[in-house]
Amino acid sequence: MALIIAGLILWTLAHYFKRLAPDRRAALGDPGKGLVAVGVVAGLVLMILGYRGAEFIYVWQPPTFMVHVNNTLMLIAFWVYGSSAAKTAKAWPASKIRHPQLTGFKIWAAAHLLVNGDLASILLFGGLLGWAVGEVILINRAEPHWTPPEPAGTATYVRLAVISLVLFGLVAAIHNWLGVWPFPV
Repeated sequence: MALIIAGLILWTLAHYFKRLAPDRRAALGDPGKGLVAVGVVAGLVLMILGYRGAEFIYVWQPPTFMVHVNNTLMLIAFWVYGSSAAKTAKAWPASKIRHPQLTGFKIWAAAHLLVNGDLASILLFGGLLGWAVGEVILINRAEPHWTPPEPAGTATYVRLAVISLVLFGLVAAIHNWLGVWPFPV
């Protein structure tokens, strides 16, 4: 559990650095980007190692139907996250909400909380959900004004649907490869 907590702290501090200490971050210039990237990657590695090695401590038993809810939310998370990918006009909901990538990340974390009832999962996914909520608050405080982008056309929606489905299938295959079957048995 200590590695998960250390990873969450490092991940959070690396991401919050620009918002909490903007002058310090600016003083580092371009090398600061590398420093932040190292912090993010190191935090991620610590979280993965900690999660993979954590003892299973049962907290609650998720109902079996939550697998369907999780998979539906995961598909939505890919869509929401990817809706901001176009360079100019954005697909819904990125054309309506300010932080589609962080929103997609929050959906991902919440979906995983619904299907994992062990302490390590609650700590990891709950911690990442908390980080994403805090990130939105810090960004909105630092940059209060936002102008919604133009809505995208049909081609963007078709690409986003295909990419979301392919990513869903790829992530499901990775889960299976890691020994976690992500579908109902």
